[in-house]
Amino acid sequence: MSFATGLKTIVVATDLDGCSEAALEYARKIAAAYGARIVLAYGVDPVEYAAVGRLPGAVLSEMPEEARAVLDRMAADLLREGIYSHSEIRQGAVAQMLIDVARQYEAGLIVVGTEGKQGAGPVLVGTIAEQLVRLSSCPVLAVAADWNAGPFRPTPGGPVILAMEKNEAAKAAASTAFSLAEKFQRSLIVVHARTAAEASAFLNPCASTLEEFGIRPTAAVPVRCLVKDGKPADAIHDAIEQNHPSMLVLGVKRTSETPGPHGTAFTLLAQSRVPVMCVPPETVPAVECGEMESEAAR
Repeated sequence: MSFATGLKTIVVATDLDGCSEAALEYARKIAAAYGARIVLAYGVDPVEYAAVGRLPGAVLSEMPEEARAVLDRMAADLLREGIYSHSEIRQGAVAQMLIDVARQYEAGLIVVGTEGKQGAGPVLVGTIAEQLVRLSSCPVLAVAADWNAGPFRPTPGGPVILAMEKNEAAKAAASTAFSLAEKFQRSLIVVHARTAAEASAFLNPCASTLEEFGIRPTAAVPVRCLVKDGKPADAIHDAIEQNHPSMLVLGVKRTSETPGPHGTAFTLLAQSRVPVMCVPPETVPAVECGEMESEAAR
């Protein structure tokens, strides 16, 4: 099922300290464009609090009530805009909670907020986000709280950038990026990092790549292809600085050939303030968080 036809529900990870405001703003715009409902999900992880000073049980029991009040205000604001929403407050590991909620409501997108300050930053490239991006069966959009700050912030009406890598998620990522550009009437910039072999042969892989994945320019969606030499993360980062996109879309492989825990997707998440949508292969089923270690080892 494509992003355009499958986006009926969006799960938004919410908090009580304001980091999710930017995420909710992006989710709201996408929901309005696609006619989707929003599920506001709030997770309380007792293990996390036990690790940082043993939060008293009385305080922990009061947190869901505080969260309910915050979510009710969010839901009222959404309803005034004609966007229907539902709230879920659950205890347990936050990443697993979000995956469970997305599965229960057959969500087509999970949106998470981050602290920002240095792109999406190390806060995002951690346990929760890595589990979501690697294991979610639907796309995950990460939005830094300060996405609208700094010299390389997205500009109003900025293009959608598609980071094109030929992997099992490339077709789904291309379809998603084109759909977003079409819905929001933006241009689409396809960035292809050319390998050393392609560069030495003076090959331009962009034309065949666009045709292979069914990307055809239209009057509503102008398409421009950028071919850059070097590492994919560096090439895409340069394209972001030069073009000030409203969003970056990239396909996420289920196994990484990059040494260490993070591949290209996580490098970009850490470097860029631009909201990043990570798209999995269309046919990948949701995976339990407990299976992450064995998945990553493959």
